[in-house]
Amino acid sequence: MTVTIPFDNSYARLPDRFYTRMKPTPVQKPELLKFNAELASEMGIAHGKDEELAEIFSGNLIPEGAEPLAQVYAGHQFGGFSPRLGDGRANLLGEALHAKIRRDIHLKGSGPTPYSRMGDGRAWLGPVLREYVISEAMHALGIPTTRALAAVATGEPVYREEGSLPGAVIARTASSHIRVGTFQYFWARRDVPALESLFEHVVERHYPQASDPLDLLNAVMANQASLVAKWMSIGFIHGVMNTDNTTISGETIDYGPCAFMDKYDERTVFSSIDHHGRYAYCNQPNVIVWNMAQFASTLVALMPNGDHAVEIFTKSVQTMPNLIKKEWLKLFGQKIGISDATEADTAIIGDLLKRMQNGGADFTNTFRALAEGKAAGQFKNPDEFREWERIWRQRLKSEPDPESAMLKANPAYMPRNHRIELMIQSAVYDDLKPFERLLSVFSRPYESQPDAEYLKLPPEPHEVVQRTFCGT
Repeated sequence: MTVTIPFDNSYARLPDRFYTRMKPTPVQKPELLKFNAELASEMGIAHGKDEELAEIFSGNLIPEGAEPLAQVYAGHQFGGFSPRLGDGRANLLGEALHAKIRRDIHLKGSGPTPYSRMGDGRAWLGPVLREYVISEAMHALGIPTTRALAAVATGEPVYREEGSLPGAVIARTASSHIRVGTFQYFWARRDVPALESLFEHVVERHYPQASDPLDLLNAVMANQASLVAKWMSIGFIHGVMNTDNTTISGETIDYGPCAFMDKYDERTVFSSIDHHGRYAYCNQPNVIVWNMAQFASTLVALMPNGDHAVEIFTKSVQTMPNLIKKEWLKLFGQKIGISDATEADTAIIGDLLKRMQNGGADFTNTFRALAEGKAAGQFKNPDEFREWERIWRQRLKSEPDPESAMLKANPAYMPRNHRIELMIQSAVYDDLKPFERLLSVFSRPYESQPDAEYLKLPPEPHEVVQRTFCGT
């Protein structure tokens, strides 16, 4: 075997009730579609022929040192608690440890597990390429995220409501795949020894500065507050912010029904299963606070005085809205050229967003155009913008170089929903050129790329994506 991976599998050293040891289900004819050689190098992975990479990252060949398993967890899904979920179509091959950085290698679409809940454990090509492009774009945008290591076609059909579709597997990496739902699984079973083991594992792996459960809660809240504020700053809508999709590390995970806003509307919902807008763009800050409250509940059992711990943890969770607001203000201040926004700047930011919503302005293009003096053209009625612009220009007089700052804070290119759908349609017919093109452009989202100007264009009415779907 020419592929070598520096495995050191700390999660596999936890007690057996944390997972089911099992290998991925082999596929008929694996074919490597994309391999992230740059990321592999960062992870200390030595690689060889495409055929061998396809065998490994489809799950057909288990590399030396891997200890494949399916993780178990629980979770609140749209507010309802499911006590047993787990990796229903995924397999954790192990953890690559290189240059003191530990990363999971996780196969998604690798076959059924004990947690599949009647599913086939597979994924079709569309969601695999979608996650590959969007997760890599998010990384380039500076958003903490899982990343794509490889995409492999399986040579097997996957059957969904649409009929027969080409199957695929994505190999993704993360600092871990431990979720709020992982803690909830053992909390629901009153398994305090398992919670203690999980707490110790997470502290050692992610938060060595945490000395007790309250420290851990505060650290996770800080990371999640920063993460969600960053989502808001680029118009990202996760779509399925269940507690089993909320990582302890603070990384974005699960790119199922996610989407990016075109026209700004704070109530935007894309997910086909979010019937009541629970995870709408404007609700994401509230949802993450709720999710952190669920996480806090799981930690009470680790405190010597439970009743007192509830009070302490409640007060801590109640500080989180201000954490999010502070980060949101900083990021949106930078987007309009204010280097150190204060509470007094909230009104000017809010007024712009209100005018954008009323004026049908494109989220990404409007903020990018601020630095170019062209933002008025994004509004149905340019005078609506110019009223705001006069106040804004006055505010910017104390800023040394707001135009340069705004170019650094506002991406020119985003993975717009209609472009992702067109890419998938091409890939189904064996044309991966649009996939490669999107990857190339989105790897440099803040740079002007004259030959990619067409990717800035919002969708025509017939191209608008109304609904997105979980990648199953």
